[in-house]
Amino acid sequence: MSGPRWLRRFGSSLLIGGQAITATAKGRINSIDLFDQLMEAGPGSFLIVLITGIAAGTVFNIQVAAELSRQGASSTVGGILAVGMAREIAPLLSATLLTGKVATAYAAQLGTMKVTEQIDAITMLRTDPVEYLVVPRLIAMVIMAPVQCLLFFIVALWSGQISSTYLYQIPPDVFWTSVRTWLSPDDLPFMLVKALVFGLQIAVLACGWGLTTRGGPKEVGTSTTGAVVMTLVTVSLMDVLLTQILFG
Repeated sequence: MSGPRWLRRFGSSLLIGGQAITATAKGRINSIDLFDQLMEAGPGSFLIVLITGIAAGTVFNIQVAAELSRQGASSTVGGILAVGMAREIAPLLSATLLTGKVATAYAAQLGTMKVTEQIDAITMLRTDPVEYLVVPRLIAMVIMAPVQCLLFFIVALWSGQISSTYLYQIPPDVFWTSVRTWLSPDDLPFMLVKALVFGLQIAVLACGWGLTTRGGPKEVGTSTTGAVVMTLVTVSLMDVLLTQILFG
């Protein structure tokens, strides 16, 4: 198969992802490794999501609340923050954080196993490396990406409310009334759909790049960087598509 190497690896990643989804649907899951991967994608990443959520909610609110307070529309601050977070910022930023924290780990782990011939050893033991290594990581990301996104959203809203109350004297009940008024019933489910799709992308591309690593240990770093770049690019493109479909 000719063509740029990144394109070949992208195709291989999609095939690996398809195999992993098929194996999951058939119930062939490595449950021992699954718990470790859930911990890495979940509790192991909570702190960074928490800190960024606090910062994002506060900064976004400072920008919005300052302008709206000057215009006498401070009662809409909570609603604008909630809609912005639910539709765009929470799913996209939490996916970016998980790419930096979890995708790098997946690509580096599998890349190292590939160049040190551990993958070949697993294959010789009549074990499918996709079932053994990729399926637990894929399930972990699909479960934990929406959880992380929801955590980010809740933390950002609370930090936005606190900052608007202390900095711009917007009463909490006015803020939360605005949130309830502006958020539509579809916003939160659609936010979680976005996060789930992003989680699937992160797992498939990170594992695909790891398993297609060639050469020596030096290539592991190149693969990890490539996986992060490709994941961020495709997540951004998918975000445009999903926003058009879900909110268009």
